[in-house]
Amino acid sequence: MRVALHSEIRESAVDDYRDHHARIPDDLVAAFGRLGIHEWTIWRSGRRLFHLVDCDDWDAAVAALPHEPADQAWQRDIGRFVELFRDADGDEGTAPLELIWDLTAQRDGAG
Repeated sequence: MRVALHSEIRESAVDDYRDHHARIPDDLVAAFGRLGIHEWTIWRSGRRLFHLVDCDDWDAAVAALPHEPADQAWQRDIGRFVELFRDADGDEGTAPLELIWDLTAQRDGAG
């Protein structure tokens, strides 16, 4: 499954976020693999970040991540630069964004 997420960087923290996120720790990459997260890409517009995650089960992965020591360490580090995550309604939360349109689904007759 693919999910999209939206987060925001703290004021004046864009360069620090970019520097710290240029390469994530190898043990976090391994944890993602164990939890069924296959790909995670992030794009930036100003202080806003848009994430595209390819995973087996987002709800299961996001529930398990806080129990991973690698993610705990990563959140202590990168969390200094992240203001918050927003859900589909713009409220604070890590629920995926609402999918509006999908070219493949339309081509396959599902959209």
